[in-house]
Amino acid sequence: MLEYTETAPADEPHWLTDEEQRIWRAYMQAVTLLEDHLDRQLQRDAGMPHVYYGLLVKLAEAPRRRLRMTELARRAKITRSRLSHAVARLEKNGWVRREDCPSDKRGQLAVLTDEGYEVLARTAPGHVAAVRQALFDRLTLEQQQSLGQMMSIIAEGLQPKEVGADLPWLR
Repeated sequence: MLEYTETAPADEPHWLTDEEQRIWRAYMQAVTLLEDHLDRQLQRDAGMPHVYYGLLVKLAEAPRRRLRMTELARRAKITRSRLSHAVARLEKNGWVRREDCPSDKRGQLAVLTDEGYEVLARTAPGHVAAVRQALFDRLTLEQQQSLGQMMSIIAEGLQPKEVGADLPWLR
């Protein structure tokens, strides 16, 4: 294993310390296990993966339960290709439909159907219980607040500010 040194030459990587490596691996394991836990719960309760549930939530929160496909991809942080595939599956289930965008003939809107909204309403209590059991019930209020602050700092630091950034959800 490569080791961290305080005096590494400028052209050498700035390796993680043993403690940083421990924290990084614990974080990655927790994220992977949490995503798997939520995926299994949603597959069992609604026959959909977590990413599809997130799309339904974003549409439910949007005005008139509709968003331009490009905006939905941006909010979900997924490629337009992956979004198109997901929306096709959600359409097949009758949970979402596409409409032409009235202001831009090239654009399309994703619209949450009444049936999709009902599926979301039925699934949300179990999903919230799974999130609470997996995350919030394991942390003190102080730890929850610290986690929220840390994740906000990380997300803010990773969100590109420059126009024309090469982001997957813009492709």
